[in-house]
Amino acid sequence: MAEQRNSNTLGLLLRELLKERSLSMRKFSELTGIDTATISRIINDKRKATPQHLEKFADCLEVPLINLFEAAGYPIEQKQEESDADSDIHTSVDAIQALLKSSNVYDDQFSVSNVEQKLESYGLYAQTEEGKNTILKDFDEKIKSVGSIGPFISQLKELYEKFTSGKGTLFELTLIGSTLLYFIIPVDVIPDYLFPIGYLDDAIAVQLTTKALLKNIT
Repeated sequence: MAEQRNSNTLGLLLRELLKERSLSMRKFSELTGIDTATISRIINDKRKATPQHLEKFADCLEVPLINLFEAAGYPIEQKQEESDADSDIHTSVDAIQALLKSSNVYDDQFSVSNVEQKLESYGLYAQTEEGKNTILKDFDEKIKSVGSIGPFISQLKELYEKFTSGKGTLFELTLIGSTLLYFIIPVDVIPDYLFPIGYLDDAIAVQLTTKALLKNIT
């Protein structure tokens, strides 16, 4: 039975997900902004979904982007010897790299280390009054401008609440502040103007911060 599920095409997987969520094809079209005819052709395996389609599907259905990439037949490198948290980040990076390669809008090589370096620099800025004011003044506006771009938005809101409460160690608040600034400031590893691809690295930043905060607790 597991073998049969692994051999499912994207169309079959989407059918299952829509049924589980009681979503009609028309409603799915409204939520993703992709016309019904295109969705119908993808579900019936009459056309290949683009990475942009998959990103919108994953966002709407709240499923890992990596799952849809694999079902659609995009090559994704798997890493076995990672911890669960590291594996989640690396599989996300694999999906991002495949998406960027297919989009032809971003020429640089994406890496986790690039995001980590940016977070480190923003951490220093988050400790200044100017950095703190930027977070307090611009976070809500940035959330509104982005809309519900992905599941990581709810995590960002939780981080913002913790940051504004001031409850936490200097390390925790600096780490959280760096992530919030990464999200707010449009010039990061993948520029935000490359919408919606520009927010994929923000999701990685949230994953890195969540992992670091959990490690600090244990």
